[in-house]
Amino acid sequence: MPHSGSHLADSGISWQRDGLSCAQSTGASMNLIATDFPGSRMQSLVSYLEHDLRPTIVLDTDYNIIAANTAYQRQFGVEGTPHVGEKCYRVSHQFAVPCDQAGEHCPMRKAHETRLPERLLHIHHTPRGPEHVDVELRPILDDRGDVIAYVERLSSVAVASVQPQQHGLVGRSAAFKEVLGALQRAAPAQIPVLLQGESGTGKELFARALHASSARASGPLVVVDCTGLTETLLESELFGYEKGAFTGALQRKTGLAEAAHGGTLFLDEIGEVPLAMQVKLLRLIESGSFRPVGSLRTVHSDFRLVVATHKPLKEMVADGSFRQDLFYRISAFPIRLPALRERSEDLPLLIDSLLQRIAPGAAPRIDPEAMKLLSLYGYPGNIRELRNILERARLFTDDGIIRVQDLPAEVRGQGDEAGGVTYRQQDDGLEKLAHALRVFNGSRSELARELGLSERTLYRRLRALGIAK
Repeated sequence: MPHSGSHLADSGISWQRDGLSCAQSTGASMNLIATDFPGSRMQSLVSYLEHDLRPTIVLDTDYNIIAANTAYQRQFGVEGTPHVGEKCYRVSHQFAVPCDQAGEHCPMRKAHETRLPERLLHIHHTPRGPEHVDVELRPILDDRGDVIAYVERLSSVAVASVQPQQHGLVGRSAAFKEVLGALQRAAPAQIPVLLQGESGTGKELFARALHASSARASGPLVVVDCTGLTETLLESELFGYEKGAFTGALQRKTGLAEAAHGGTLFLDEIGEVPLAMQVKLLRLIESGSFRPVGSLRTVHSDFRLVVATHKPLKEMVADGSFRQDLFYRISAFPIRLPALRERSEDLPLLIDSLLQRIAPGAAPRIDPEAMKLLSLYGYPGNIRELRNILERARLFTDDGIIRVQDLPAEVRGQGDEAGGVTYRQQDDGLEKLAHALRVFNGSRSELARELGLSERTLYRRLRALGIAK
């Protein structure tokens, strides 16, 4: 059966079926095929990888690390512990079994089945603590097409943390990692990105992370809030104006589109842009050119476009309130941001991070009973509402501990107004959740589906209430 081998992106090495030597190449992608492993070819491969600036390891089919370049040792190694000869899942995750047996996705398992490269986001243990790591794994095939080893490249994701932070993105849930993985794929490209999600899900933070991960990170990030701006005001803000263009225009003003040259233009709440302004916005996006208000000159600006909205743009296209051509232009790479109730596993981490941001150096602690109520609340306002709750609660505590009485009534009473799920709307603690479990004959999986939760999140809530089975 024919096979394509494994393609090492941007590599200059190719193992041929009928040769023993490695051939250097200037091609952007070459096949890596081994017919004799280990041996002289292995030494040549390791020698080549040593010149790779990215941390890279070679793995055999039994999960053993059989080679690691200097970049890997520098970033992920521990002094005096080279990791060569150890199991990758022990080194990266401190698991006793392979990742797929520990409930995580294993790229080696998938690559072994498909004979194709795999890429995913994992949380690895590093000398600096747990970190998000972008993993690219490529199988090495023999002349029969069988996998005999793997080359794995790893990159720490600097724009997100799995530990409490005073700035940037934090999270470790599956929903968060899915978004972060999409962001990592989109960042190097110039393609427009559409961030969609409910209000308060952190769209601007994700836009900033996208900019910081891109080749334009050294350039400006210009944020335009489209909410409440009339066509005239939005045009003058975005395109700028000349002196005397209208009453009150006493001097020339540079537009935000021009200010974004060499960087990223972030249009927040693009669904609020007036219909008459949308055609001018489309022209700007397609050509990068515009005319300031009151000017005959054409200005060109080179920027990467990121837009965000909480509105249903497809429905707006259908009812004629949003241009279809503009929608297709801005939605080339859509990323859906999860609501906080969809990433409740991140709640303790988010609470710690928000408290550090609210009160640097003097963050209060959360009483266990208060934490229990916070974990059960539905957060219709998402992370923005969580921050408001914590800021308010901090003002009511005198000893540095946030207790149940410091929380607002809607949290104490578990009045979940997020909507859509009967049991979640009625859930006010132990009695209601225990009753719900009885209705579903003790089946956590069925109850989780009804509540719109993951089974893991439901188990955590049941355990917090002392009724986990």
